Amino acid sequence: MHQNQFKSALHARQPQLGLWMSLANAYTAEICATAGFDWLLIDGEHGPNDVRSLLAQLQAVAPYPGHAVVRALGDDVALVKQLLDIGAQTLLIPMIDDAEQARRMVAATRYPPEGRRGVGSYVARVSRWGGRADYVAHANEEVCLLVQAETRTALGNLEAICAVDGVDGVFIGPADLAASLGHRGDAGHPDVLVAIDDAIRRIVASGKAAGILDTDHARVRHYLALGCTFVAVGLDVSILASGVRRLRADYADIGLPR
Repeated sequence: MHQNQFKSALHARQPQLGLWMSLANAYTAEICATAGFDWLLIDGEHGPNDVRSLLAQLQAVAPYPGHAVVRALGDDVALVKQLLDIGAQTLLIPMIDDAEQARRMVAATRYPPEGRRGVGSYVARVSRWGGRADYVAHANEEVCLLVQAETRTALGNLEAICAVDGVDGVFIGPADLAASLGHRGDAGHPDVLVAIDDAIRRIVASGKAAGILDTDHARVRHYLALGCTFVAVGLDVSILASGVRRLRADYADIGLPR
């Protein structure tokens, strides 16, 4: 198994800038991969993806330097097994509220005796369909597990989540956290920003990598200064939507027949 350079960078506290990809399309994923981001998040939670479309995007970005991170639909052990078998080295699991959930996900990503991942790599892309005989021996050490803390409950259990052996990083989800704190739709509310800063400091103090998604340039630099290691700075959907809308606005004085 190839070394997980993204995991190594997180452990070395080397900042990694990422791009969020929710368009669920291999062609646009490859376009995004040409930009040179350190990591590319393929969104299986809110993007309209299934295992086959996630596979196609992993294949599309594979020739490029950016590391593919797959966000799972949820903490489904069987789905985690499939995502690892199709070649995802790094997984982001949403809505992790406590240490027990985190431990369950660690077990799902590790072969026995360290975990409970099913062994079927010889029929899977991850081992080049049996072409890499040493895959099973090295898989556990190369899988990178990131969990999302995005509720008031998760913040209350943050130290316990961070203490789980096998969790490599904790990602703050601003939108869901804002809703959980009573500020739905306002991730920039002062109360939410204070909670995010506090959470990042606690994650960094625990020795785990802290991550977040934010498109505000000043806040991105602020989070990096706080010690955030993996930060997504844009979303493919937003880039496309804002780009085409801005282009049309440039010609607002020209009417179109209706």
